[in-house]
Amino acid sequence: MHIVMAAAENGALPGAKVGGIGDVIRDVPRALVERGHQVSVILPGYQRLSHLPQAQYVLSMTVEFASSLHTLELFEIQLDKENSVRHFVIENPLFGACGAGQLYCHDADQPFATDATKFALFSLAICHLLVTNGIETPDVLHLHDWHTAPVLLLRQYHAGFSALKKIPAVFTIHNLSLQGIRPFEDNESSLQQWFPALEVDKDKVVDPRYPDCINLMRCGINLADRVHVVSPGYAAEIREPSVPELGLVRGEGLEQDLQAAFEAGKLFGILNGCDYPATGRGKKPTKTAFVAEATMALETWVGNQLYIKASWFHALERLLHWGGQRQKDAFLVTSVGRLTAQKVSLLRVEIEGKSALEHLLAIVAAEKGFMIMLGSGDAACESFMTDIMRNNPCFLFLCGYAENTGDMLYTMGDLFLMPSSFEPCGISQMLAMRAGTPCLVHSVGGLADTVIHMQNGFCFSGSNPVEQAQAMISTFREALQLYSSRIPQWQQISKAAAAARFSWDESAAVYEKLLYENSRDDAAKS
Repeated sequence: MHIVMAAAENGALPGAKVGGIGDVIRDVPRALVERGHQVSVILPGYQRLSHLPQAQYVLSMTVEFASSLHTLELFEIQLDKENSVRHFVIENPLFGACGAGQLYCHDADQPFATDATKFALFSLAICHLLVTNGIETPDVLHLHDWHTAPVLLLRQYHAGFSALKKIPAVFTIHNLSLQGIRPFEDNESSLQQWFPALEVDKDKVVDPRYPDCINLMRCGINLADRVHVVSPGYAAEIREPSVPELGLVRGEGLEQDLQAAFEAGKLFGILNGCDYPATGRGKKPTKTAFVAEATMALETWVGNQLYIKASWFHALERLLHWGGQRQKDAFLVTSVGRLTAQKVSLLRVEIEGKSALEHLLAIVAAEKGFMIMLGSGDAACESFMTDIMRNNPCFLFLCGYAENTGDMLYTMGDLFLMPSSFEPCGISQMLAMRAGTPCLVHSVGGLADTVIHMQNGFCFSGSNPVEQAQAMISTFREALQLYSSRIPQWQQISKAAAAARFSWDESAAVYEKLLYENSRDDAAKS
């Protein structure tokens, strides 16, 4: 069958990935092609992807958006011959509203405003392409996250796109906490502004908390034929209400819609996969090789900015000092990820006057070990990590992202730390396990689906953030004691981590059965 996927990111294209969704859009189409399907992937060009050397112009189209005519261009990005997935980008000046190559904007005063407008235009262009045969008609339309939910809105309520109802539509939730909430009217970034003549059933699309706003994530849940969540654990969690005071991130206001979808038999949790090289794990990088790679990353970050961040200055000093030490660290802890509340809030929980991270580092220092963390994101989180690095000689914080540096950290550590408050699926723990590095994780969502305590890693839990942070610290201490005193058991856990398999082929097979074939059967009946 022909599957058309639309998303905001695509890790197969250079510069088109920010987070885990980019990994999925890179990997799952390849797995589906290997299973005999034809897959076309579409995303915005962001005023940069269309300028890639591999970009070939396909066609132009004109659509009416926000009461004016907009011309958009479709390009196909020709990758190597082995990659038989077809990659397309749609280009328009609006897609570079925050600078060429910037996938997302960060509107401080009106969250999602600029992004919602550009993705509404992107969705309109997709609908236009499909009804005018600008792209081969798919057997299944697979949309990812709130960015593409306006496709479903137009499919349901726009008379010009009613023919799209014949094409089964699947909607994937990668992170329920990001919902694309915007006003219905009286705003430059609103449903009325984008599509003035569109009349919708507000009961299906209104935000449960803000009656004057449309919730694009809710549109996806209620208007798609199948709803897919990226792990079974997360699919179960989000059918329960969130409890912010206890640090429980669950349904985020949409739990009733998700429960209704589950009861209707259209909500499915399918774990994301991971690629496994045929050559096996390979050798761990040496300290010398890592220092050289990390130094190069720091120099690149500095060279791209007018001002040097304090974190980079302290990181370079710490990196060179650590690299110059001849003795081997007794224990190396690594961590890679975006610095957001989701990823690091448990590390900031205060216990007995110190942050949980400081407690972890005290244990590391006592064991004569070292911890390295790579990531960037929220300014307050970056500042917190920088301050901790300044005051703890056994901690290196690399504020940024460099793929080669990250790959080394998955491989070279003795323990990988991933204390997410919630985690739809997670890829970092899979990458670390693939390298035989046991992970210490918060037992939520996809982390609970992949890491089994004392079998292939270490897990902790708790009923509130303080309990969770305390459990993280005690489990961390137990893990380090196990490493230093019961080496055979640690080696067994490491081997089990390396042996675990979360293959894209298996996930793609479940996609076929639960998301694609069943949705086509339902469409045929209707």
